[in-house]
Amino acid sequence: MSSVEQFGYRQELQRSLGFADLMIYGLIFMVPIAPFGIFGTVFSSSGGMVALAYVIGLVAMAFSALSYAQMARAFPMAGSVYTYAGRGIAAPVGFLAGWAILLDYLLVPTLLYLVASTAMNSFVPGVPTWAWLIAFVLLNTVVNSRGIQMTARITRIMLAAELAVLAVFLVVGVVALTQGKGTAGPLAPLYDSGTFSWTVVFGAASVAVLSFLGFDGISTLAEENREDAGRLGRAMIAALALAAALFVVQTWVAALLVPDRAALLAGQGLDDAFYDTASYAGGAWLGVLCAVATAIAWGFANSLVAQAATSRLLFAMARDRQLPSFLARVHPQHRVPVNATFAVAAVSLVLGVGFTFYADGIALLSSLVNFGAMTAFLLLHVAVVVHYAVRGRSRAWLPHVVVPVIGFAVLAFVVYNAKVAAQWLGGVWLAVGLVILIVLSSRGRKPVLPKEVS
Repeated sequence: MSSVEQFGYRQELQRSLGFADLMIYGLIFMVPIAPFGIFGTVFSSSGGMVALAYVIGLVAMAFSALSYAQMARAFPMAGSVYTYAGRGIAAPVGFLAGWAILLDYLLVPTLLYLVASTAMNSFVPGVPTWAWLIAFVLLNTVVNSRGIQMTARITRIMLAAELAVLAVFLVVGVVALTQGKGTAGPLAPLYDSGTFSWTVVFGAASVAVLSFLGFDGISTLAEENREDAGRLGRAMIAALALAAALFVVQTWVAALLVPDRAALLAGQGLDDAFYDTASYAGGAWLGVLCAVATAIAWGFANSLVAQAATSRLLFAMARDRQLPSFLARVHPQHRVPVNATFAVAAVSLVLGVGFTFYADGIALLSSLVNFGAMTAFLLLHVAVVVHYAVRGRSRAWLPHVVVPVIGFAVLAFVVYNAKVAAQWLGGVWLAVGLVILIVLSSRGRKPVLPKEVS
Protein backbone atom coordinates (compact mmCIF):
# COMPACT_ATOMS: atom_id res chain seq x y z
CA MET A 1 0.00 0.00 0.00
CA SER A 2 1.47 3.32 -1.09
CA SER A 3 1.98 5.92 1.62
CA VAL A 4 0.94 9.55 1.29
CA GLU A 5 4.33 10.48 2.72
CA GLN A 6 5.75 9.36 -0.62
CA PHE A 7 3.92 12.32 -2.21
CA GLY A 8 4.96 14.90 0.37
CA TYR A 9 2.03 14.66 2.82
CA ARG A 10 1.50 13.45 6.39
CA GLN A 11 -0.89 10.59 7.09
CA GLU A 12 -3.57 12.37 9.14
CA LEU A 13 -6.80 10.53 8.33
CA GLN A 14 -7.59 7.15 9.88
CA ARG A 15 -6.98 4.07 7.69
CA SER A 16 -9.87 1.88 8.76
CA LEU A 17 -11.90 1.05 5.63
CA GLY A 18 -11.77 -2.26 3.77
CA PHE A 19 -13.03 -3.30 0.33
CA ALA A 20 -16.58 -3.98 1.56
CA ASP A 21 -16.73 -0.61 3.34
CA LEU A 22 -15.62 1.21 0.19
CA MET A 23 -18.06 -0.63 -2.07
CA ILE A 24 -20.98 -0.06 0.31
CA TYR A 25 -20.01 3.60 0.56
CA GLY A 26 -20.16 3.88 -3.23
CA LEU A 27 -23.50 2.07 -3.43
CA ILE A 28 -25.01 4.32 -0.79
CA PHE A 29 -23.61 7.40 -2.58
CA MET A 30 -25.30 6.26 -5.81
CA VAL A 31 -28.44 5.17 -3.87
CA PRO A 32 -29.77 1.75 -4.99
CA ILE A 33 -33.25 3.30 -5.29
CA ALA A 34 -32.07 6.57 -6.88
CA PRO A 35 -34.30 6.13 -9.97
CA PHE A 36 -37.38 6.36 -7.72
CA GLY A 37 -36.88 10.12 -7.38
CA ILE A 38 -36.13 11.01 -11.02
CA PHE A 39 -38.00 8.24 -12.85
CA GLY A 40 -40.62 10.59 -14.28
CA THR A 41 -38.07 13.02 -15.67
CA VAL A 42 -35.96 10.30 -17.29
CA PHE A 43 -39.03 8.50 -18.68
CA SER A 44 -40.41 11.66 -20.24
CA SER A 45 -37.12 12.92 -21.68
CA SER A 46 -36.22 9.47 -23.11
CA GLY A 47 -39.51 8.89 -24.86
CA GLY A 48 -40.28 6.02 -22.50
CA MET A 49 -36.93 4.28 -23.11
CA VAL A 50 -35.82 4.78 -19.55
CA ALA A 51 -33.86 1.51 -19.31
CA LEU A 52 -31.89 2.44 -22.45
CA ALA A 53 -31.05 5.82 -20.93
CA TYR A 54 -29.58 4.06 -17.90
CA VAL A 55 -27.64 1.60 -20.05
CA ILE A 56 -26.04 4.49 -21.96
CA GLY A 57 -25.36 6.24 -18.67
CA LEU A 58 -23.65 3.07 -17.45
CA VAL A 59 -21.44 2.94 -20.55
CA ALA A 60 -20.38 6.57 -20.03
CA MET A 61 -19.63 5.98 -16.36
CA ALA A 62 -17.92 2.61 -16.94
CA PHE A 63 -15.15 4.22 -18.99
CA SER A 64 -14.77 6.87 -16.28
CA ALA A 65 -14.61 4.20 -13.56
CA LEU A 66 -11.83 2.39 -15.43
CA SER A 67 -9.88 5.64 -15.75
CA TYR A 68 -10.44 6.37 -12.06
CA ALA A 69 -9.07 2.92 -11.22
CA GLN A 70 -5.89 3.62 -13.20
CA MET A 71 -5.27 6.98 -11.52
CA ALA A 72 -6.18 5.71 -8.04
CA ARG A 73 -3.43 3.11 -8.42
CA ALA A 74 -0.91 5.77 -9.43
CA PHE A 75 -1.92 8.42 -6.86
CA PRO A 76 -3.64 6.83 -3.81
CA MET A 77 -4.58 10.11 -2.12
CA ALA A 78 -7.70 12.05 -1.19
CA GLY A 79 -8.87 14.64 -3.67
CA SER A 80 -10.39 12.55 -6.48
CA VAL A 81 -10.03 14.04 -9.97
CA TYR A 82 -8.39 17.17 -8.51
CA THR A 83 -5.43 15.04 -7.43
CA TYR A 84 -5.38 12.92 -10.59
CA ALA A 85 -5.45 15.84 -13.04
CA GLY A 86 -3.03 17.88 -10.92
CA ARG A 87 -0.41 15.14 -10.70
CA GLY A 88 -1.20 13.43 -13.99
CA ILE A 89 -1.10 16.63 -16.10
CA ALA A 90 -0.16 19.77 -14.15
CA ALA A 91 -1.12 21.51 -10.90
CA PRO A 92 -3.09 24.34 -12.62
CA VAL A 93 -5.12 21.76 -14.56
CA GLY A 94 -5.74 19.96 -11.27
CA PHE A 95 -7.10 23.19 -9.82
CA LEU A 96 -9.52 23.56 -12.75
CA ALA A 97 -10.58 19.91 -12.44
CA GLY A 98 -11.11 20.36 -8.71
CA TRP A 99 -13.05 23.57 -9.34
CA ALA A 100 -15.25 21.82 -11.92
CA ILE A 101 -16.08 18.87 -9.68
CA LEU A 102 -16.71 21.24 -6.77
CA LEU A 103 -19.82 22.29 -8.71
CA ASP A 104 -20.90 18.66 -8.41
CA TYR A 105 -19.74 17.97 -4.86
CA LEU A 106 -20.92 21.22 -3.28
CA LEU A 107 -24.36 21.03 -4.89
CA VAL A 108 -24.99 17.29 -4.49
CA PRO A 109 -25.73 17.47 -0.73
CA THR A 110 -27.96 20.51 -1.34
CA LEU A 111 -29.87 18.67 -4.08
CA LEU A 112 -30.32 15.58 -1.93
CA TYR A 113 -31.54 17.57 1.05
CA LEU A 114 -33.97 19.49 -1.14
CA VAL A 115 -35.47 16.36 -2.73
CA ALA A 116 -35.85 14.61 0.62
CA SER A 117 -37.26 17.67 2.39
CA THR A 118 -39.80 18.25 -0.36
CA ALA A 119 -40.92 14.64 -0.09
CA MET A 120 -41.24 14.81 3.70
CA ASN A 121 -43.22 18.04 3.43
CA SER A 122 -45.73 16.25 1.20
CA PHE A 123 -46.31 13.70 4.00
CA VAL A 124 -46.20 16.16 6.90
CA PRO A 125 -47.28 19.50 5.38
CA GLY A 126 -47.39 21.10 8.82
CA VAL A 127 -43.57 21.07 8.90
CA PRO A 128 -42.16 23.41 6.21
CA THR A 129 -39.65 22.14 3.67
CA TRP A 130 -36.87 24.36 5.01
CA ALA A 131 -37.32 22.89 8.51
CA TRP A 132 -36.90 19.34 7.23
CA LEU A 133 -33.80 20.46 5.34
CA ILE A 134 -32.21 21.94 8.45
CA ALA A 135 -32.93 18.75 10.40
CA PHE A 136 -31.31 16.54 7.74
CA VAL A 137 -28.20 18.76 7.57
CA LEU A 138 -27.72 18.81 11.34
CA LEU A 139 -28.18 15.04 11.67
CA ASN A 140 -25.65 14.21 8.95
CA THR A 141 -23.12 16.74 10.24
CA VAL A 142 -23.19 15.19 13.70
CA VAL A 143 -22.69 11.66 12.30
CA ASN A 144 -19.86 12.66 9.94
CA SER A 145 -18.04 14.66 12.59
CA ARG A 146 -17.87 11.57 14.82
CA GLY A 147 -15.50 9.73 12.48
CA ILE A 148 -15.45 7.68 9.29
CA GLN A 149 -16.15 4.42 11.15
CA MET A 150 -19.44 5.83 12.43
CA THR A 151 -20.36 6.82 8.87
CA ALA A 152 -19.43 3.33 7.62
CA ARG A 153 -21.65 1.61 10.22
CA ILE A 154 -24.63 3.80 9.35
CA THR A 155 -24.22 3.20 5.61
CA ARG A 156 -24.36 -0.59 6.08
CA ILE A 157 -27.71 -0.32 7.88
CA MET A 158 -29.14 2.10 5.31
CA LEU A 159 -28.03 -0.05 2.38
CA ALA A 160 -29.84 -3.08 3.80
CA ALA A 161 -33.01 -1.04 4.29
CA GLU A 162 -32.94 0.37 0.74
CA LEU A 163 -32.41 -3.07 -0.79
CA ALA A 164 -35.34 -4.44 1.24
CA VAL A 165 -37.68 -1.74 -0.11
CA LEU A 166 -36.43 -2.34 -3.65
CA ALA A 167 -37.02 -6.08 -3.29
CA VAL A 168 -40.61 -5.45 -2.17
CA PHE A 169 -41.27 -3.22 -5.19
CA LEU A 170 -39.77 -5.69 -7.66
CA VAL A 171 -41.74 -8.64 -6.27
CA VAL A 172 -45.02 -6.71 -6.29
CA GLY A 173 -44.23 -5.27 -9.72
CA VAL A 174 -43.49 -8.64 -11.31
CA VAL A 175 -46.68 -10.09 -9.77
CA ALA A 176 -48.64 -7.15 -11.22
CA LEU A 177 -47.19 -7.85 -14.66
CA THR A 178 -48.19 -11.51 -14.45
CA GLN A 179 -51.72 -10.33 -13.59
CA GLY A 180 -51.93 -8.37 -16.84
CA LYS A 181 -51.37 -4.85 -15.47
CA GLY A 182 -48.60 -4.07 -17.96
CA THR A 183 -49.20 -0.98 -20.13
CA ALA A 184 -46.42 -1.51 -22.70
CA GLY A 185 -44.59 -4.25 -24.58
CA PRO A 186 -41.75 -6.01 -22.74
CA LEU A 187 -39.00 -4.30 -24.79
CA ALA A 188 -40.49 -0.77 -24.77
CA PRO A 189 -38.21 0.47 -21.94
CA LEU A 190 -35.20 -0.44 -24.11
CA TYR A 191 -36.39 0.56 -27.58
CA ASP A 192 -39.48 2.33 -28.94
CA SER A 193 -39.41 3.00 -32.69
CA GLY A 194 -42.01 5.74 -32.31
CA THR A 195 -39.87 7.93 -30.04
CA PHE A 196 -36.30 6.82 -30.65
CA SER A 197 -33.54 9.22 -31.66
CA TRP A 198 -29.95 9.43 -30.42
CA THR A 199 -30.45 13.06 -29.40
CA VAL A 200 -33.44 12.12 -27.24
CA VAL A 201 -31.72 9.15 -25.61
CA PHE A 202 -28.42 10.92 -24.93
CA GLY A 203 -30.31 13.92 -23.57
CA ALA A 204 -32.11 11.60 -21.15
CA ALA A 205 -28.82 9.89 -20.32
CA SER A 206 -27.43 13.26 -19.21
CA VAL A 207 -30.12 13.20 -16.50
CA ALA A 208 -29.88 9.47 -15.77
CA VAL A 209 -26.15 9.71 -15.01
CA LEU A 210 -27.13 11.62 -11.85
CA SER A 211 -27.98 8.23 -10.36
CA PHE A 212 -24.47 6.93 -11.09
CA LEU A 213 -22.57 9.87 -9.62
CA GLY A 214 -21.06 8.64 -6.39
CA PHE A 215 -18.86 5.76 -7.47
CA ASP A 216 -16.13 8.40 -7.86
CA GLY A 217 -16.67 9.45 -4.25
CA ILE A 218 -14.87 6.25 -3.25
CA SER A 219 -11.65 7.82 -4.52
CA THR A 220 -11.91 10.60 -1.92
CA LEU A 221 -11.42 7.95 0.79
CA ALA A 222 -8.02 6.83 -0.54
CA GLU A 223 -6.24 7.95 2.63
CA GLU A 224 -8.74 6.05 4.79
CA ASN A 225 -8.37 2.81 2.79
CA ARG A 226 -6.45 0.21 4.82
CA GLU A 227 -5.77 -2.10 1.87
CA ASP A 228 -3.68 -1.77 -1.31
CA ALA A 229 -4.51 1.04 -3.75
CA GLY A 230 -5.75 -1.42 -6.37
CA ARG A 231 -8.70 -2.27 -4.13
CA LEU A 232 -9.90 1.31 -4.45
CA GLY A 233 -10.38 0.98 -8.21
CA ARG A 234 -11.96 -2.45 -7.91
CA ALA A 235 -14.42 -1.11 -5.32
CA MET A 236 -15.45 1.67 -7.73
CA ILE A 237 -16.04 -0.73 -10.60
CA ALA A 238 -17.90 -3.25 -8.42
CA ALA A 239 -20.18 -0.59 -6.91
CA LEU A 240 -20.94 0.85 -10.34
CA ALA A 241 -21.76 -2.56 -11.82
CA LEU A 242 -24.08 -3.54 -8.96
CA ALA A 243 -25.85 -0.17 -8.97
CA ALA A 244 -26.32 -0.30 -12.75
CA ALA A 245 -27.93 -3.73 -12.57
CA LEU A 246 -30.35 -2.50 -9.90
CA PHE A 247 -31.15 0.70 -11.85
CA VAL A 248 -31.94 -1.10 -15.11
CA VAL A 249 -34.09 -3.78 -13.46
CA GLN A 250 -36.21 -1.41 -11.38
CA THR A 251 -36.75 1.13 -14.18
CA TRP A 252 -37.59 -1.64 -16.64
CA VAL A 253 -40.31 -3.02 -14.34
CA ALA A 254 -41.63 0.44 -13.52
CA ALA A 255 -41.70 1.53 -17.18
CA LEU A 256 -43.92 -1.46 -18.02
CA LEU A 257 -46.43 -0.44 -15.32
CA VAL A 258 -46.80 3.32 -15.89
CA PRO A 259 -50.57 3.83 -15.59
CA ASP A 260 -50.82 6.82 -17.97
CA ARG A 261 -47.94 6.71 -20.44
CA ALA A 262 -49.24 9.52 -22.65
CA ALA A 263 -49.51 11.96 -19.75
CA LEU A 264 -46.05 11.11 -18.45
CA LEU A 265 -44.49 11.43 -21.91
CA ALA A 266 -46.13 14.86 -22.12
CA GLY A 267 -44.38 15.88 -18.91
CA GLN A 268 -47.32 15.59 -16.51
CA GLY A 269 -46.80 14.35 -12.94
CA LEU A 270 -43.05 13.86 -13.25
CA ASP A 271 -42.17 14.18 -9.54
CA ASP A 272 -44.66 11.51 -8.38
CA ALA A 273 -44.41 9.23 -11.42
CA PHE A 274 -42.66 6.33 -9.70
CA TYR A 275 -44.87 6.48 -6.62
CA ASP A 276 -48.03 6.59 -8.78
CA THR A 277 -46.72 3.59 -10.67
CA ALA A 278 -46.02 1.72 -7.43
CA SER A 279 -49.53 2.51 -6.19
CA TYR A 280 -50.99 1.22 -9.46
CA ALA A 281 -48.97 -2.00 -9.17
CA GLY A 282 -49.59 -2.86 -5.54
CA GLY A 283 -51.81 -0.30 -3.86
CA ALA A 284 -51.37 3.02 -2.05
CA TRP A 285 -49.23 1.45 0.67
CA LEU A 286 -46.49 0.61 -1.85
CA GLY A 287 -46.49 4.15 -3.23
CA VAL A 288 -46.11 5.58 0.27
CA LEU A 289 -43.37 3.06 1.16
CA CYS A 290 -41.34 3.97 -1.94
CA ALA A 291 -41.78 7.71 -1.37
CA VAL A 292 -40.73 7.57 2.30
CA ALA A 293 -37.78 5.31 1.44
CA THR A 294 -36.67 7.84 -1.21
CA ALA A 295 -36.87 10.71 1.26
CA ILE A 296 -34.79 8.92 3.88
CA ALA A 297 -32.30 7.53 1.36
CA TRP A 298 -31.67 10.88 -0.30
CA GLY A 299 -31.93 13.08 2.80
CA PHE A 300 -29.95 10.93 5.20
CA ALA A 301 -27.99 8.01 3.71
CA ASN A 302 -26.94 9.54 0.37
CA SER A 303 -26.36 13.06 1.67
CA LEU A 304 -24.36 11.61 4.58
CA VAL A 305 -21.74 10.11 2.27
CA ALA A 306 -21.95 13.07 -0.13
CA GLN A 307 -21.04 15.41 2.71
CA ALA A 308 -18.14 13.14 3.68
CA ALA A 309 -16.80 13.02 0.10
CA THR A 310 -17.09 16.77 -0.39
CA SER A 311 -15.26 17.49 2.85
CA ARG A 312 -12.36 15.27 1.68
CA LEU A 313 -12.12 17.18 -1.59
CA LEU A 314 -12.03 20.51 0.26
CA PHE A 315 -9.45 19.06 2.65
CA ALA A 316 -7.18 17.95 -0.21
CA MET A 317 -7.35 21.31 -2.02
CA ALA A 318 -6.82 23.26 1.20
CA ARG A 319 -3.85 21.08 2.15
CA ASP A 320 -2.26 22.17 -1.13
CA ARG A 321 -3.05 25.83 -0.34
CA GLN A 322 -5.54 26.09 -3.21
CA LEU A 323 -8.39 26.76 -0.79
CA PRO A 324 -8.34 28.48 2.64
CA SER A 325 -6.01 26.57 4.98
CA PHE A 326 -8.53 26.24 7.83
CA LEU A 327 -10.37 23.65 5.69
CA ALA A 328 -7.38 21.31 6.08
CA ARG A 329 -7.77 20.99 9.87
CA VAL A 330 -8.22 17.39 11.04
CA HIS A 331 -9.97 16.60 14.33
CA PRO A 332 -7.31 15.18 16.70
CA GLN A 333 -9.60 12.48 18.12
CA HIS A 334 -11.99 11.52 15.32
CA ARG A 335 -9.41 12.15 12.57
CA VAL A 336 -11.83 13.67 10.08
CA PRO A 337 -11.53 17.03 8.25
CA VAL A 338 -13.86 18.69 10.71
CA ASN A 339 -13.78 22.28 9.41
CA ALA A 340 -14.40 21.10 5.86
CA THR A 341 -17.34 19.03 7.13
CA PHE A 342 -18.86 22.08 8.83
CA ALA A 343 -18.22 24.19 5.71
CA VAL A 344 -20.15 21.73 3.52
CA ALA A 345 -23.00 21.78 6.04
CA ALA A 346 -23.09 25.59 5.97
CA VAL A 347 -23.19 25.71 2.16
CA SER A 348 -25.97 23.10 2.10
CA LEU A 349 -28.00 25.07 4.63
CA VAL A 350 -27.72 28.40 2.82
CA LEU A 351 -28.31 27.07 -0.69
CA GLY A 352 -30.86 24.49 0.38
CA VAL A 353 -33.08 26.92 2.26
CA GLY A 354 -32.78 29.38 -0.63
CA PHE A 355 -33.82 26.81 -3.23
CA THR A 356 -36.88 25.77 -1.21
CA PHE A 357 -38.40 29.03 -2.42
CA TYR A 358 -37.40 28.45 -6.08
CA ALA A 359 -39.95 26.57 -8.19
CA ASP A 360 -37.53 24.71 -10.48
CA GLY A 361 -34.77 24.28 -7.92
CA ILE A 362 -34.48 20.48 -8.15
CA ALA A 363 -34.28 20.44 -11.96
CA LEU A 364 -31.69 23.23 -12.06
CA LEU A 365 -29.52 21.69 -9.33
CA SER A 366 -29.64 18.28 -11.04
CA SER A 367 -28.42 19.67 -14.35
CA LEU A 368 -25.64 21.70 -12.70
CA VAL A 369 -24.44 18.71 -10.67
CA ASN A 370 -24.22 16.59 -13.81
CA PHE A 371 -22.44 19.31 -15.79
CA GLY A 372 -19.77 19.76 -13.12
CA ALA A 373 -19.12 16.04 -12.81
CA MET A 374 -19.01 15.37 -16.56
CA THR A 375 -16.60 18.26 -17.16
CA ALA A 376 -14.25 17.01 -14.45
CA PHE A 377 -14.42 13.47 -15.83
CA LEU A 378 -13.31 14.78 -19.23
CA LEU A 379 -10.10 16.04 -17.61
CA LEU A 380 -9.74 12.70 -15.81
CA HIS A 381 -9.55 10.86 -19.14
CA VAL A 382 -6.98 13.33 -20.44
CA ALA A 383 -4.92 12.79 -17.27
CA VAL A 384 -4.78 9.01 -17.87
CA VAL A 385 -3.41 9.48 -21.39
CA VAL A 386 -0.88 12.14 -20.34
CA HIS A 387 0.38 10.33 -17.24
CA TYR A 388 0.66 6.82 -18.64
CA ALA A 389 0.93 7.03 -22.43
CA VAL A 390 2.79 10.34 -22.85
CA ARG A 391 5.01 10.58 -19.76
CA GLY A 392 5.25 6.92 -18.86
CA ARG A 393 5.44 5.72 -22.48
CA SER A 394 3.10 2.88 -21.57
CA ARG A 395 2.41 0.24 -24.19
CA ALA A 396 -0.77 -0.90 -22.46
CA TRP A 397 -2.88 0.77 -25.12
CA LEU A 398 -6.28 -0.50 -23.99
CA PRO A 399 -6.41 0.94 -20.42
CA HIS A 400 -4.14 3.93 -21.05
CA VAL A 401 -5.31 5.16 -24.47
CA VAL A 402 -8.35 3.38 -25.92
CA VAL A 403 -10.53 3.44 -22.77
CA PRO A 404 -9.92 7.12 -21.85
CA VAL A 405 -10.31 8.31 -25.46
CA ILE A 406 -13.65 6.52 -25.89
CA GLY A 407 -14.74 7.67 -22.43
CA PHE A 408 -13.90 11.26 -23.34
CA ALA A 409 -15.90 11.06 -26.58
CA VAL A 410 -18.99 9.57 -24.91
CA LEU A 411 -18.98 12.14 -22.10
CA ALA A 412 -18.43 15.01 -24.51
CA PHE A 413 -21.57 13.97 -26.40
CA VAL A 414 -23.55 13.71 -23.15
CA VAL A 415 -22.41 17.20 -22.07
CA TYR A 416 -23.27 18.55 -25.52
CA ASN A 417 -26.82 17.25 -25.16
CA ALA A 418 -27.28 18.59 -21.61
CA LYS A 419 -29.77 21.34 -20.82
CA VAL A 420 -28.83 24.78 -22.14
CA ALA A 421 -29.28 26.33 -18.68
CA ALA A 422 -26.74 23.88 -17.24
CA GLN A 423 -24.30 24.61 -20.05
CA TRP A 424 -24.51 28.37 -19.47
CA LEU A 425 -24.36 28.30 -15.68
CA GLY A 426 -21.71 25.58 -15.68
CA GLY A 427 -19.71 27.62 -18.17
CA VAL A 428 -19.91 30.65 -15.89
CA TRP A 429 -18.66 28.54 -12.97
CA LEU A 430 -15.69 27.32 -15.01
CA ALA A 431 -14.95 30.88 -16.16
CA VAL A 432 -14.86 32.03 -12.53
CA GLY A 433 -12.43 29.23 -11.72
CA LEU A 434 -10.22 30.27 -14.64
CA VAL A 435 -10.22 33.88 -13.46
CA ILE A 436 -9.23 32.78 -9.93
CA LEU A 437 -6.41 30.69 -11.39
CA ILE A 438 -5.13 33.64 -13.45
CA VAL A 439 -5.28 36.00 -10.47
CA LEU A 440 -3.43 33.54 -8.23
CA SER A 441 -0.76 32.99 -10.86
CA SER A 442 -0.30 36.75 -11.42
CA ARG A 443 0.32 37.17 -7.68
CA GLY A 444 2.95 34.46 -7.56
CA ARG A 445 0.60 31.84 -6.11
CA LYS A 446 0.44 29.49 -9.07
CA PRO A 447 -0.84 26.09 -7.87
CA VAL A 448 2.02 23.82 -6.86
CA LEU A 449 1.80 20.27 -5.47
CA PRO A 450 4.33 18.72 -3.05
CA LYS A 451 6.97 16.77 -4.96
CA GLU A 452 7.02 13.02 -4.87
CA VAL A 453 9.70 11.64 -2.55
CA SER A 454 11.74 8.89 -4.13
